[in-house]
Amino acid sequence: MAGCDEAGRGALLGPLYAAAVILDPARPIPGVDDSKKLSAAEREELAEKIRAKAVAYRVVAITAAEVDELNVYEASRVGMLRALEALDPAPQFILTDAMPLSAGADSEAFPIPHRAIIHGDARSVSIAAASILAKVGRDHHLDELARVYPQYGLEKNKGYGTREHLAALARYGPCAEHRKTYQPVKDLLLPLFPFSQPA
Repeated sequence: MAGCDEAGRGALLGPLYAAAVILDPARPIPGVDDSKKLSAAEREELAEKIRAKAVAYRVVAITAAEVDELNVYEASRVGMLRALEALDPAPQFILTDAMPLSAGADSEAFPIPHRAIIHGDARSVSIAAASILAKVGRDHHLDELARVYPQYGLEKNKGYGTREHLAALARYGPCAEHRKTYQPVKDLLLPLFPFSQPA
């Protein structure tokens, strides 16, 4: 059974990360929980253990441009599908954190049996493990982007719309990694591209 989750849906900047994990029941990992309930140090330690003990795992990134093109909901679904399709061995059953894997109402469109669970990262250890890997992977990437774009304080806010990030956005404008369809960024771009307003 695979668990699947994403990180970064609400961020204004940077990619969305998705992860899929098949845990080994014979090799339990104490302390695995919803990534939002863990400190950064706890996530790092657990991510290392998950990578060492899992039967299989994959972490993928959906770029900011893809998020803008697809919309964040669809980007989350696509990211999970890419992570799941890269698992070896393939899972026989999949649990996701509230995300249906099939587009539209046809739940049979996705060939592997699956179930979306509300608050799944708090109810399933497999989903929680995926949430940790996605969060740690994304945080590492944002630390790299912080060196490229030091003006936004990404090492602290990880691309989310904190007061400091919004102030920097207003002062310096958006960079190539900002999600152009997200409202605070869109509001800054609209005066520059008024033709993008709906008729």
